[in-house]
Amino acid sequence: LASGRKFWSFQPPAPSEPRPVSDSGWIQSPVDRFILASLDQKGLKPVRPAGKRELIRRATFDLIGLPPTPEEIDAFLADEVPGAFDRVVERLLASPHYGERWGRYWLDVARYAEDQAHTFATEPNTSAFRYRDWVVKAFNSDLPYDRFIKLQIAGDQLEEGQKPPYDGRVALGFFGLGAQYYKNTEAAKAAADELDDRVDTLTRGFLGLTVSCARCHDHKFDPIPTQDYYSLAGIFGSSQLANVPLVEEEQVKRFQEAQERVQAAQAELKAFKAEQKKANVGTGAKGAEETANPARPGPLEAAKRIQELNLKIEICKKSLLKQFPVAHAMKDATPADMRVFVRGNPAQQGDLAPRRFLRVLAGDSPPPFRKGSGRLELAEAIASRDNPLTARVMVNRIWQNHFGRGIVGTSSNFGTLGERPSHPDLLDYLARRFVESGWSIKAIHREIMASSTYQLGTEFDPKNFQVDADNQLLWRANRRRLDVESWRDAFLAVSGRLDPRLTGASTDLSSPTNDRRTLYAMVSRHNLNSLLRLFDFPDPNITSDRRNQTTVPQQQLFVLNSPFVVDQARALANRLKSEPADPSRIRRAYLLAYGRPAEDDEVSLGLAFLAADDDPGEKPAGLTRWERYAQVLLSANEFLYLD
Repeated sequence: LASGRKFWSFQPPAPSEPRPVSDSGWIQSPVDRFILASLDQKGLKPVRPAGKRELIRRATFDLIGLPPTPEEIDAFLADEVPGAFDRVVERLLASPHYGERWGRYWLDVARYAEDQAHTFATEPNTSAFRYRDWVVKAFNSDLPYDRFIKLQIAGDQLEEGQKPPYDGRVALGFFGLGAQYYKNTEAAKAAADELDDRVDTLTRGFLGLTVSCARCHDHKFDPIPTQDYYSLAGIFGSSQLANVPLVEEEQVKRFQEAQERVQAAQAELKAFKAEQKKANVGTGAKGAEETANPARPGPLEAAKRIQELNLKIEICKKSLLKQFPVAHAMKDATPADMRVFVRGNPAQQGDLAPRRFLRVLAGDSPPPFRKGSGRLELAEAIASRDNPLTARVMVNRIWQNHFGRGIVGTSSNFGTLGERPSHPDLLDYLARRFVESGWSIKAIHREIMASSTYQLGTEFDPKNFQVDADNQLLWRANRRRLDVESWRDAFLAVSGRLDPRLTGASTDLSSPTNDRRTLYAMVSRHNLNSLLRLFDFPDPNITSDRRNQTTVPQQQLFVLNSPFVVDQARALANRLKSEPADPSRIRRAYLLAYGRPAEDDEVSLGLAFLAADDDPGEKPAGLTRWERYAQVLLSANEFLYLD
C-alpha cells in the first residue's frame, strides 16, 4: 500500500506553475498555456481558429445536444462586441436543455435502465424516470458535485425528515435501479453479484478505480486488497433496495388503511361465498333434512347478503386515495460487516472485513464506519476535497465530452492499467479549479470553452500529423460523430417536430408519433430498442465511460428505409413550403440542416434534381421529389458529424 500510494493518481493535485510559451497572444484561458507548452515541446503549431458558424454549431451540440437555429447563428455572426462567444456559452448553460444533454452522460455512468435482464422475479421500475429527471435537474441547477455524489450514495440519511420533492430519496436511484439477479439454487452467488454491481458502479463512476477486480483476489495491479473490496461490499450488504414513498408518512398510513379496509371487505365476501358453497355441497350430500335447517340463510337471503358485501367493497374503494409516487431507492438494513469470500466463493469465508474506505486513499488503519450501513461516511470520504481522485475523474469526464477524448483516455480507470494523462499538469489545474469553484460543473465548461484550444478548427496539418497523428496534444479540434440521441433529436429539431417538454414518464421510442427527445425513451436491459442498439448506445447492464463508434451497413439501411427518417423528411419538406421558391427553399434547408449557406453548385444540383421527371415506377416510399431531396440532406455525413 505504501508504495502503491506513490502512483500519480493517488497523489494530491499539484499546484500549477505558469509555463513559458511561444505565443502568449494565443492564450485566452489558463487551459491554453498547458496545451501550447506541450505543443512547443514537440515543435507543433495549433491550426487556425474555427469559423463562427462551426463554433456555434459545436458549442450548441456540446451543451444542449441540439443544432443551433438559423436565427441563433445570425445573431452570433452579427455580434461583433468582445465576449460574443462567452455570451453564447452562458445562454446555452442557462437553457433547460443543458441538463438533458449532460444528464445523459451521467446516466451512462450510472447504467440507468428501467427493467432487469437477469431475473424474472421483479417488476419493471416504472418510476425510474424520477431518477433520470432528478439528474437533469441537478445539472441544470449546477448542483455542487460533492453534493451530487452524497445524495446518490446516502440521500436518505442526508435529508431525514425531508419534504417534497424528496431529492435525497430520488437520487438513490443510482443504486436503486441497479442490476438484480434471479435467486434460484445459487441465491448466495446472485446476491454477491448484486453487491459487485454496486461496488463496481460506485468505484468506476466516482473514483475511476476498478475495485471489482479485487473480488476474488488482491488486485493484481492496483493497491486494493481483497479485504478492501469486502469492506465496501459490506456497506451495500447492510443496505437494501426499496420503493420509498415520496409523500408524508401520514398520507402513506391513510392509503394503507384504506387498502386494508378494501381487503377486509373482499375477504369477508370471499368467506361468505365459501361458506355458501360448502353449505350447498352439504345439502346435495345429506338431502332435504339439511335444506330445512333454519340456521342457514335461504337463496334470497344469501343473494341479499352478497349484494350488501359488494356494496361495502365499492364504498371502501371510493375512499381509496390515489397511489402515492415512489422512488426506486435504497435504505439501511441491519448493519453487519462481511467476511472475505475466499476466491470469491460465498460458501468459503475468511477474515472479517470491517466497513471502511479504501486504505490506499484513507491510510493504513482507517476507522470503521459506524453510522448505520456506512453509506453516509462512504459518501463523505468520496466527496472529500482531500480525495485525490474524485475531482480529477469528473473534470476528465467533462473534458472528454467536449473533445472526444479525456486527458486520461480511460476515464473510468485511473489505475495502473489505465492510460497516463496526456497533460497531467492541466488535469491537476482543472481538478483544483473545480474544487475552488465550489464543485461547479458549469464553471469547468466556461474554463474549457473560453480557451483557444476549444475554439480551434479541424483542418489538417501534415507536419503536425507526422508527430502527433492521434492529436493527443490537441493541435486541432477533433471532428466528431453525433451520438444517437443528438442525431435523432437533430432530425426532430430540423424537421420542426421536436417536442421540447422536459421530464415525465418514459416514452416508447418505436412509436411513430414519438417526438420527445431521445433521453425520455424507455431504456431496457432485457430488450434494448433496436435504434439505440444499432447506433452504439451503451449496454445498460454495466457502467459505461464512453460511447463506442461502429460503422456497419445496417446504419445506412436505417437512413434509407426507416419510417422515422422518412417522416422527418416529409416534415422538413412541408416546413420549407413557407419559402417562396425552390432556390430559397434549398438555401433554407442548408441553414436548418447544416448551419451554413448552400454553395451555388449545391443549389444548382438541388434544382436539377427537383426539376427532373420521375422514371416509371419511381417514387420510393411514396415520397415526392422534394421529400426525397430532404431525406438526402438529412442522411448526409455533414448532418451526422460535428466540426
